[in-house]
Amino acid sequence: MRLKSLILALTAVGAMAMPVLYAAPAHAQATRTWVSGVGDDANPCSRTAPCKTWPGAISKTVAGGEIDALDPGGFGGLTVTKSITLDGGGGQVASTLVGGSNGIVFSAGATDILVIRNIRFQGVFGNGTAATPGLSGIVFNAGKALIVDNCDITGFSVNGITVNAAGYVGVNNTRIENVANAGILVAASGSNVDVNNVKVYLAKFGVGVLSGGKATVTRSVFSNNTNGVEVDSGGNLFVDNSVMSFNTIGVVVGSGGTGTLSNNDITFNGTGVGGGGTASSYDNNRVAGNGGSNAMTLLTPTDTNPRGMQ
Repeated sequence: MRLKSLILALTAVGAMAMPVLYAAPAHAQATRTWVSGVGDDANPCSRTAPCKTWPGAISKTVAGGEIDALDPGGFGGLTVTKSITLDGGGGQVASTLVGGSNGIVFSAGATDILVIRNIRFQGVFGNGTAATPGLSGIVFNAGKALIVDNCDITGFSVNGITVNAAGYVGVNNTRIENVANAGILVAASGSNVDVNNVKVYLAKFGVGVLSGGKATVTRSVFSNNTNGVEVDSGGNLFVDNSVMSFNTIGVVVGSGGTGTLSNNDITFNGTGVGGGGTASSYDNNRVAGNGGSNAMTLLTPTDTNPRGMQ
């Protein structure tokens, strides 16, 4: 199954659903600001007088600065147009809950970097019958780099993370579940995406790579999806030391796509490997308990350790 047909209108939808931007005079901005579940956006967003929402705080935070959550709260959707770090803190629920829109949209300059840590994204998708579920949890439309670390993304009607622009994206220690399309969609030519220690459940595609995109996946789990991982024509996907299990198809390499596999467990899928293209293997994947095809092409090693880790 091809991803492209599901994503044609994605950029337009994302643009129409961006949260409202906020602005403030430069003299009001601080290097670090704070949000709290009992804060007020009329406050200066200081440690002792925190704001209520991410949008309220970002207008008072200098480019390159940081917004931290003091305590549990729902801090709203946000469009980011400058370098910033958003940190929900450890051991608490710092939530972005949205319906009918995206969670956090990054649409910034060519040198800007967004870091998102310790935040829970909730799109209220439920069993797919919600009237106005959230679209994508995180959308990368423009910027130099997006880093997503230690986040939970659940219940979105489009994707968990949508990469619509060239640039670098790193997703680490993150769980994505119950999304209608892709857990992580690499939709832009020139996008380079690292996925490390990520778990995706109950999606159509755990990670999907379209033409011109590249993704490296390590130490991750894709289970109970339609397709565990997928790369389409013109895309490039490398998967190492990961698990694809209980999916309809564990690994999909479309015709013209490049998919390379090393040290993976591909188990208990309806079909182990499919898609019509060539999945290349370093002969150290563990494949068991699948129905259908498990066909992979053995690569000819050029190094002195051809079988890699065991």
